[in-house]
Amino acid sequence: MRLTGEQESRFFNHMDLKLLFISTLLGIVCYSSAQQEGNECIKANALSCGECIQVGAKCGWCTDADFLKQGEPTSARCDELESLLKRGCAVSKVENPRGSQKILNNKPVTNRKKGAEKLRPEDITQIQPQKLSLKLRSGEPQNIKLKFKRAEDYPIDLYYLMDLSYSMKDDLENVKNLGTSLMLEMSKITSDFRIGFGSFVEKTVMPYISTTPAKLLNPCTGDQNCTSPFSYKNVLKLTSNGQQFNTLVGQQQISGNLDSPEGGFDAIMQVAVCGNHIGWRNVTRLLVFSTDAGFHFAGDGKLGGIVLPNDGKCHLENNMYTMSHYYDYPSIAHLVQKLSENNIQTIFAVTQEFQPVYKELKNLIPKSAVGTLSANSSNVINLIIDAYNSLSSEVILENSKLPEGVTFTYQSHCKNGIVNDGENGRRCSNISIGDEVSFSINITAQGCPRPGKSETIKIKPLGFTEEVEIMLSFICECDCHKQGIKNSDLCHNGNGTFECGACRCNKGRVGRQCECRKDEVSTEDLDKNCRKDNGTDICSNNGECVCGTCECKKRDNPEERYSGKYCECDNFNCDRSNNKLCGGHGRCECRVCICDANYTGSACDCSLDTSTCLASNKQICNGRGTCECGTCRCTDPKFQGPTCEICPTCPGVCTEHKECVQCRAFGTGEKKDTCERDCSYFNLIKVKDRDKLPQPVQVFPLMHCKERDANDCWFYYTYAVNNNTEKEVHVVEDLECPAGPDIIPIVAGVVAGIVLIGLALLLIWKLLMIIHDRREFAKFEKEKMNAKWDTGENPIYKSAVTTVINPKYEGK
Repeated sequence: MRLTGEQESRFFNHMDLKLLFISTLLGIVCYSSAQQEGNECIKANALSCGECIQVGAKCGWCTDADFLKQGEPTSARCDELESLLKRGCAVSKVENPRGSQKILNNKPVTNRKKGAEKLRPEDITQIQPQKLSLKLRSGEPQNIKLKFKRAEDYPIDLYYLMDLSYSMKDDLENVKNLGTSLMLEMSKITSDFRIGFGSFVEKTVMPYISTTPAKLLNPCTGDQNCTSPFSYKNVLKLTSNGQQFNTLVGQQQISGNLDSPEGGFDAIMQVAVCGNHIGWRNVTRLLVFSTDAGFHFAGDGKLGGIVLPNDGKCHLENNMYTMSHYYDYPSIAHLVQKLSENNIQTIFAVTQEFQPVYKELKNLIPKSAVGTLSANSSNVINLIIDAYNSLSSEVILENSKLPEGVTFTYQSHCKNGIVNDGENGRRCSNISIGDEVSFSINITAQGCPRPGKSETIKIKPLGFTEEVEIMLSFICECDCHKQGIKNSDLCHNGNGTFECGACRCNKGRVGRQCECRKDEVSTEDLDKNCRKDNGTDICSNNGECVCGTCECKKRDNPEERYSGKYCECDNFNCDRSNNKLCGGHGRCECRVCICDANYTGSACDCSLDTSTCLASNKQICNGRGTCECGTCRCTDPKFQGPTCEICPTCPGVCTEHKECVQCRAFGTGEKKDTCERDCSYFNLIKVKDRDKLPQPVQVFPLMHCKERDANDCWFYYTYAVNNNTEKEVHVVEDLECPAGPDIIPIVAGVVAGIVLIGLALLLIWKLLMIIHDRREFAKFEKEKMNAKWDTGENPIYKSAVTTVINPKYEGK
């Protein structure tokens, strides 16, 4: 939906106001911790019980004549119920009327099967209950439950409204046999079906038709024989005789007009409002609108000099619409109103060309459907059946106009557990015959819209004739109003009515007892009675002087009040402790704390109860401190905690917390699987190195710890308990583990050692061999020197030459 410039301006201005309201509301929230929102009961300044209960459902009125304290105005009787009781008003003295509801007619929905005993339409019930009576209290919603069930074999009235302009000539031939065929198909849905027929063309004035005498007799060209143009004609009243439908429709003739849009809206209006002529029953009413053209609507009549708006009344004479030349076409909104009032569901059977136009029209007309009509209307029966199934499968609730100040909110409980709220809470879809759905409706009134009068609201499912009647009455006065004493002596010589514990002053009178006239409320003589010790401040600047009596100002928080003869006292400016008034252990009276038992101090923050100081050994502060205001003050600096039992520097602290420190800091140790459960009792803070660990001071004694884990790694931490009894552990984030051997140098050294030792042994062996050889050579030399043979020739040597001498040879 698009907004105009003016609408956009209003929208953003409205949003600014909403933002301003939210900001103001947030300011109130920050201002008062006791009251989350401004107390509307107090802000209303109600001067009577009736005015009070109209402010909202939370507001009550105290009728106790002695309820008000000095300085409190009559309007202080109106407050939230819980606040009234806290202020001392007895339950029996609180006026708080509540709304109620009563079911007057609760006929159950009809359960029957097709073919069962035939019932009259008025005997079939599809919605329950049918009539209720509600009493509404301002701001208090009343919830009603409605049940809807589609009855099987429910009667149907169908009126076929057809465009008889020349372009629909071939369509008329197919519609001539529609009666019996449609009767046969609809018998599958209901045993009680009636059908009627009507036709339309256009207004019988220029420029919609030609008004020449010849054209008025036969508007068609050539040798075509057409009937005279007309606006709307009721051809056949609703009947169960399908053959009669065929006969009468077969007698119809095509007519003609000049422009393309037709006068169908005139015809729809007459079909809707002329129930007696059409023969509508209180059953399902279907109107099939068949055309192949567009439509004229409100304002188009000016072309023919017709300026009077359509009056929405029946003007049929001899089944012909006689005022088409006198009244303009109806507007779409006017049609929607009349179709809804008469529970008519519309089916637009139009050609493909005009589908977009009529789909837009369908979005404006509730409980309507659009079907595509073939060029010669041959598919009209299937179109009607499909459209009927679509329309009847959805139920939409609609209520009549509401009185000012009354609102309805809907919630639907549909098939398959689907729940819808808001606008969708009015409807349920995909409902089959026999399905039951329910609706929950909250009805709320603001104020008293109609004092002493009742209103009747009707809720009905669109397209159905049944409805729920709700009679609304409004609670505008309290019950005690009836016992009021007019001109009572309690109201200053009869200047008011004494009712509900207070005076309701006559016109022109003011004051708690109506003791002053309005024209003498603020005279100088009366103001003197409102100044404390003859000072200059009237009512201590915390109230107004009315009739010489201070009426103190009201606070947004109903728990906060000014009081006293001069409004000099209040109950919210006392000392606070822990941001609580009087420490939460007393009440503030005239700016002084009145403490509860076992509490003392200006802010009631000092407890006299010593049970909170008992240590586990039943000694006060473990014998190492004194109990002051319910809290131990430890005299031994080594001990801390609420009962002086915690000693961060005592032996065994490191071992006690070792496993928890280890699992939380490093994720290891015996408690790593139960760490979150067993070790969340201290705050863990990690530091980079040991120099960052905190050092012991007198205010916060602590213990330095050094522990070893399963991997022989050391970790360092400190354990301390601060003044708030919070345990703190600072731990070095890195473990200190012994360094492992360097494998490469070791291997290289072993290999090098083996090689070097081998070389050394080889050299030693070589050296020994050289020494040995030298010794042997020297020995040899020595023995050689000592040899006895000639050294010239080797005595061992033997010559290789052998000389042989023949003995017989004589040298000759």
